[in-house]
Amino acid sequence: MAADQQAKRITPFHFVRAKERGDVIAMVTAYDAPSARLAETAGIDGILVGDSAAMTVLGHDSTVQITVDEMLMLTRAVSRSVFKPLVVADMPFGSFQVSDEEAVRHAVRLVKEGGAGAVKLEGAGPTLTRVEAIVGVGIPVMGHVGLTPQSAVALGGYRVQGRRARDAQRLCDEALALERAGCFAVVLEAIPAVVAARITASVKIPTIGIGAGLSCDGQILVWHDLLGLTTGHVPQFVKRYAELSALARSALESYVADVRGRTFPEPQHAYEMAEGEKEHFELSPKLKP
Repeated sequence: MAADQQAKRITPFHFVRAKERGDVIAMVTAYDAPSARLAETAGIDGILVGDSAAMTVLGHDSTVQITVDEMLMLTRAVSRSVFKPLVVADMPFGSFQVSDEEAVRHAVRLVKEGGAGAVKLEGAGPTLTRVEAIVGVGIPVMGHVGLTPQSAVALGGYRVQGRRARDAQRLCDEALALERAGCFAVVLEAIPAVVAARITASVKIPTIGIGAGLSCDGQILVWHDLLGLTTGHVPQFVKRYAELSALARSALESYVADVRGRTFPEPQHAYEMAEGEKEHFELSPKLKP
């Protein structure tokens, strides 16, 4: 989305314009200030503060445990650290499922207190009225269909969605419904490339793919996955652009060895007293036990 990089701040409107021009949108999921700053310097168009932080940062085994207050803390860290990228805050499980009113209340907090430029909701169906309500108060909404981690148990686990023709058509219908409800973009996660291509051609809003093939209007990956910081299972759709976990472990092992071997800190890592004060200090009475 090179042309929009000249703008002062990227907005949902720029995302829609990017699709109209055929510009590709680059997004990343990140959760803290250092990551956000690095992403911005790399030219990222949008940062999703994802509820995946429950697993990548907070140590949970699924996304559903993260709270609105925790999402607010992470969103604030990102939004106060970048200028150009659009910051999108995930609405965590429980923040929009109860009612339209609850959804609006939590979305307002993520924007007003968290500094987000938009929020993201998973699913369609009952979510459609939530989208309409949030958009109705002036908050941009990004949709999300396919593999929706908050409902992964109901979907049979973390697996590809839309392999059967009937299910693929349902995903197309859901994406169209989210567009009609007012979403400015929709994430397509873990669906066959041919299904993502159909959706992308059918909707006027941009599609952001994660495991959805090359035809999407943009792509997103999780910070820890693409940089090689994730341990354990890594989804098939992830490309690891670095192996920072191994690099970090090697650095930490070297640090431990230096500390235990008393080779760190070296003289250049220590501080000296003011000129002439060392002698006075050495002549002063020593502390008694």
